[in-house]
Amino acid sequence: MSLAFTTSALYRLKDFLGKTDSSRIERLTPDASTREFFRIHLDSKPAIACVYPERFDESLPQIDVTNLFLKSGLPVARIFDVDYDRGLLLHEDFGDRILRDVLRDSDSKTCDDLLNRAISLIAKIQKSTQNAFTLNSIASKLKFDEEKLLWELNFFKTHYFGSVKKKTLSKETDQQISQEFTELSRELEGFATVLTHRDFHAANLMLDDEDNLKIIDHQDARIGSITYDLVSLLLDRITEVPTEERLTNKKNFFLNEREKLGLESVKTQRFEYEFDLMTIQRCLKAIGTFSNQAGNFGKIEYVQYIKPMFEAVVEACTRLDKFPVIQRNFII
Repeated sequence: MSLAFTTSALYRLKDFLGKTDSSRIERLTPDASTREFFRIHLDSKPAIACVYPERFDESLPQIDVTNLFLKSGLPVARIFDVDYDRGLLLHEDFGDRILRDVLRDSDSKTCDDLLNRAISLIAKIQKSTQNAFTLNSIASKLKFDEEKLLWELNFFKTHYFGSVKKKTLSKETDQQISQEFTELSRELEGFATVLTHRDFHAANLMLDDEDNLKIIDHQDARIGSITYDLVSLLLDRITEVPTEERLTNKKNFFLNEREKLGLESVKTQRFEYEFDLMTIQRCLKAIGTFSNQAGNFGKIEYVQYIKPMFEAVVEACTRLDKFPVIQRNFII
């Protein structure tokens, strides 16, 4: 049986390094991840060891998507070494400055500048769509289709009502919600045309020692809506819903960044419609994750985001004048 299946992540890392002294190995805390992360020192230079729960091969999405992003000029960590049997890889260390923390401690002008820089990266990811197909990346073969979007919404339903509320929906309400979820997913599939990071929020962006923005946790990239990553950045893990003025400002900045890169222009009315649809799905998807983490793993820090994200969902439904069952059941 493979070492990766029978021993701990730390043991496999120490075995890989040929060391028994763990004083130079610093365990890092992943955010709702099945992988384990450690900071190690190679020739006095730090690197990050990412250890998977089991062995993998060269088709690992993290390797594939890292190659795609680097060839597209996107700022992700370079991979230094890979050990397939031990289920680990070593990659570049960007330090400890997570954008979410920097935003929390910065003045409004600095926050605005940093968010704009992050939004510019979303446009650059979308500019890389053709590269994904040219390189035959796994990201070009995966899509936010009806099946995937609906799976995420059903995951939300299971863990919000079951894991957090401890509530069983009536058969009629369950069917009505499922019908609206299907309608939403089916419509959003039609907008899936560009490369997305898939989890582009301020906890997955970092600042290096020279204040350059870096992208992490990009291995799940796939084809989706042009609004997907923007919704994630602006509405994931909020403690209050951003004002309409602020959202409009950031949407306009994003559309201008796309135009600068020569990407297809999008009519404002269509973009607003798509953004609202994506807000409903993406926020419910995130609430499902938070509900699972809080209800089943005791990570109650996620609870604070649930109510304001529901508010964003209901506001989007109201603007669209759609999904009355979602509105009725998700006002808390």
